[in-house]
Amino acid sequence: MLDDLHARGFAGLRVAGVDEVGRGPLAGPVVAAAVIVPESAREKLLAVAGDSKLLTPKKRVLVDALVRAECVVGIGEASVAEIDEINILQATFLAMRRALEQVQAEAVVVDGNQKIRGWNTPQVCVVGGDRVELAIACASVVAKVYRDGLMVRLAEAHPHYGWASNAGYGSAGHLLALQTHGVTQHHRRSFAPVRLMVEAGQP
Repeated sequence: MLDDLHARGFAGLRVAGVDEVGRGPLAGPVVAAAVIVPESAREKLLAVAGDSKLLTPKKRVLVDALVRAECVVGIGEASVAEIDEINILQATFLAMRRALEQVQAEAVVVDGNQKIRGWNTPQVCVVGGDRVELAIACASVVAKVYRDGLMVRLAEAHPHYGWASNAGYGSAGHLLALQTHGVTQHHRRSFAPVRLMVEAGQP
């Protein structure tokens, strides 16, 4: 059940919910969002928000628009180059810090079981937070809608890989396109099977 019990534990502070999307794909950046839900928007968002993975695409877009209109929102990215240089976990923390810097959070509730490294305000980890904590659920929706839109735009220049539908994940069609058309600048060379293709000298 969606609520904001963890955020309410930081009474009087600006509490941001943080979530990421795009840790697993073979292509594209990792994206994080930070959302501060004002009291005035709480009931409205509790009625419509939820885990972004469980909402329909149309519902996600509607919730995203409502969150952006009613809340304080920050979005951070870590690029493919940064992912390959510092690894996906550190790149995820980097994207989260970039999102948080935009909202001036005084405390954080973050999805998962790891606190954000390099961020010094109080933090609480919430496993499955996108299903139970309002601000995290809102951040989950914002991050997914933003990244999905980004991958649709990248797909316009690279139509063979199906990014508009697979969001850069290693679907059968994406893997086949890698074999046929090779690796692009948007692929993560530190991720198998992209790394294996590069090591084998495939284009």
